[in-house]
Amino acid sequence: MAKKIILYGFLIFSSIVFQHCKVSQKNQSVSHPVNESFKADREFRAAWIATVANINWPSKPGLSVAEQQREAIEQLDFLKAHHFNAVVFQVRPQADALYSSELEPWSYYLTGQQGKAPDPFYDPLTFWTEAAHDRGMELHVWLNPYRAHHKDGKEISEQSIVKKRPDLVMKLKEGYWWMDPARKATQDLTSAVVKDLVKRYDIDGIHFDDYFYPYPSYNGTDDFPDDESWSAYKAAGGQLSRGDWRRDAVNTLIERLYKEIKAEKKHVKFGLSPFGIWRPGYPASIEGFDQYDQLYADAKLWLNKGWIDYFAPQLYWPINRMPQSYPVLLGWWQGENTMQRHLWPGISVGRDTSAKNVNEIMSQIMISRGMLPKSKGVIHWNIFSVSKNPPMAKALIEGPYKKQALVPESPWLGNQAPAAPTVSTATQADKVTVSWTHPDEATVFRWVLYYQYGNQKRYQILNRKDRSVVLERLANGSGNEKLIVSNIIVTAVDRLGNESIR
Repeated sequence: MAKKIILYGFLIFSSIVFQHCKVSQKNQSVSHPVNESFKADREFRAAWIATVANINWPSKPGLSVAEQQREAIEQLDFLKAHHFNAVVFQVRPQADALYSSELEPWSYYLTGQQGKAPDPFYDPLTFWTEAAHDRGMELHVWLNPYRAHHKDGKEISEQSIVKKRPDLVMKLKEGYWWMDPARKATQDLTSAVVKDLVKRYDIDGIHFDDYFYPYPSYNGTDDFPDDESWSAYKAAGGQLSRGDWRRDAVNTLIERLYKEIKAEKKHVKFGLSPFGIWRPGYPASIEGFDQYDQLYADAKLWLNKGWIDYFAPQLYWPINRMPQSYPVLLGWWQGENTMQRHLWPGISVGRDTSAKNVNEIMSQIMISRGMLPKSKGVIHWNIFSVSKNPPMAKALIEGPYKKQALVPESPWLGNQAPAAPTVSTATQADKVTVSWTHPDEATVFRWVLYYQYGNQKRYQILNRKDRSVVLERLANGSGNEKLIVSNIIVTAVDRLGNESIR
């Protein structure tokens, strides 16, 4: 069991004499009432980064590798500076790949030609993952399970599933190509893609959004053209209605993927972000689109069954819009959260810089905190809603995101705390350097440094490669006297958010 490591006493500073004090209290358990109740905040703070149609990254197809990487770092640096702790990065917008894959072709949105690799070669997903982790952020990969080709995806290459497996896809009237979710070969392909990502990359999550069977408008409001597979099902003795048969196909994939992800790497979370309304009338005041009947997505079932680790319904409506009220819908989904998974709603009510829009988002974050205090968090659609909206960014970092936060724990995936680090300090003049080591650094994702100036409790959340921090004496506002640092503690945090005992 990890033991508490606390450095007692005040660190005495001298402006004349260099004083070096090393404290190493490995395997010592100590209690201190001042710090026992003081913990770092917990909240999932994420943003979607869309690659389809070059919405967020890269800014256009065919940028040089250097430009792609520069844009990626700019976005990650912005999120880090504004105390986000997770990125939901789209890697499969249309049965293609923004990573090195033997299963699907390189994405048009990356290089400007489907199937063409970056030159000079690099793997964007490896780059994004390492850069996000170095900045203390989780990296969740976002996939579309059934979209074979987007209407803005330009020409269809010979490597596309549209050409390689025409038996699995159908063209919709709006210009999309869609895989048939009811075909086992479709499910097997999506499963293979997910397992490949989980196995080969150091990612923190697999993420699906609201696209299952396509929205009716994609086919000019005509029904999805799956007559062939439906007829085969009926001929084989199938008894379900057509709607239930379609829902069963999606349900089968969701349950299968959850089990397969956990079999490969238990710590990799599976997240889903469905349309924000399950069905009109649930709850009674709600009106709007029926995803259960139109997308054949029984999102309530997935939440009830616990086939996900986090659930992010797209609640893209204001608080006071009665037919689609943000808190009313959030409360209903929480009532369906029978397995007590993370409920981190997707939020987006506009792109404008008005005070009204900014205040709405701040209010939605605070409502989510108040309604779900045990696992706070939201996902922002999309990064540009914050990074290209200076009033929004300023309001977040000066308001709800002023303090850093750890991602909430996922105890159903594991709750064993990592070992505590061994801490040493060195003081010189008005500074103290806090350093630490750990017996199993590969298990640590972040560090938390706790300390006090007088009665002021503070903490810093540090990144995986950090091993030391310099703290300075703090002016207390009365003459030349400065407050010294006391009660220094360093904890280790693992990939599931479990924190070592202090």
